[in-house]
Amino acid sequence: MPRLFAALLFLLATSVVGAADLPLDRIRLPAGFAIEVYARVPGARSLALGDKGTVFVGTMNAGRVYALRPAASGRTADVSVVASGLNTPNGVAFRQGALYVAEIDRILRFDDIEGRLDAPPRPVVVTDRFPSDRHHGWKRIAFGPDGLLYVPVGAPCNVCEPDPDRYALMARIRPDGTGHEVFARGIRNSVGFDWHPVTGELWFNDHGRDMLGDDLPSCELNRAPKAGLHFGFPYCHQGDTPDPEFGSKRRCAEFVPPAWKQGGHVAPDGLRFYTGSQFPAEYRHRLFVAQHGSWNRSQKSGYRVMMATLRDDHRTVGAFEPFAEGWMANEQAWGRPVDLLQMPDGSLLVSDDLAGVVYRIRYGR
Repeated sequence: MPRLFAALLFLLATSVVGAADLPLDRIRLPAGFAIEVYARVPGARSLALGDKGTVFVGTMNAGRVYALRPAASGRTADVSVVASGLNTPNGVAFRQGALYVAEIDRILRFDDIEGRLDAPPRPVVVTDRFPSDRHHGWKRIAFGPDGLLYVPVGAPCNVCEPDPDRYALMARIRPDGTGHEVFARGIRNSVGFDWHPVTGELWFNDHGRDMLGDDLPSCELNRAPKAGLHFGFPYCHQGDTPDPEFGSKRRCAEFVPPAWKQGGHVAPDGLRFYTGSQFPAEYRHRLFVAQHGSWNRSQKSGYRVMMATLRDDHRTVGAFEPFAEGWMANEQAWGRPVDLLQMPDGSLLVSDDLAGVVYRIRYGR
């Protein structure tokens, strides 16, 4: 009975969403856009959308995965826990009625999850072959146009020369966990990626190494048009800067340079191409990037959602500019954007693990 009472209190507390204690008026958006709190989710990280409109939210330290169901008002969501006691379940993905969850070293699957939100099933272990290192061990996962599950594995260090078949790479597997292969190498720590809606090419963020000063190296926005490419880590950073320790071993010219340099230590996490119709037509196929924000820069950077406009070739960046900012002022941050998710109505969700909420950005209403 006490556990049931505690659960009811949790549901009551998390389903009643108020923004009075969050300074949403500080968030600067283009004209016509508005931001609101969609749900309160402690430590909200990666986002995934189910077939029936449920939004699944991963976390890190909390060890929980949450489900957000649209409330009767349609403006907010009711929140429940669908999994707990997990090992840093940052990554979530959805396919054919099943929720996939990435722990540090395992991928789990919760079958028929949207039909069992009130009594979630026990998970099936899809694979447990990933490294157990916690340093850059949390994962963002997603299914690609090829039907395979893409799983990044970060470097277990700030900078080192790890096994290139186990670390600093983007892997992909079949939905049943078989067919493991390395798609790309030389990726220090990617926590966000998506596929271009026209070309089908993979675009991904990568966090630059630390301890080379405020501005070096830049975090990267990369494009991988095919498998088998190497993006430089640990030998070359931002396409043109040899690493002080490992740079003598290989030349920068051997590697794929970034499509865009995002700036030092901005920590780009979530990345999504916009394909909806709610935003104005010029926003279609633009790329949104959630910059989580720096932790070791003398003046903070990031803490905003950026927007990339690609040129007509769909392969090069023509502009990279702020879309939503205001989570940090006077070197004090009250929010940190993590992931992005386009909803069926065309609005854009943004998770924030510092404020413990999921926002919704709308246009025109």
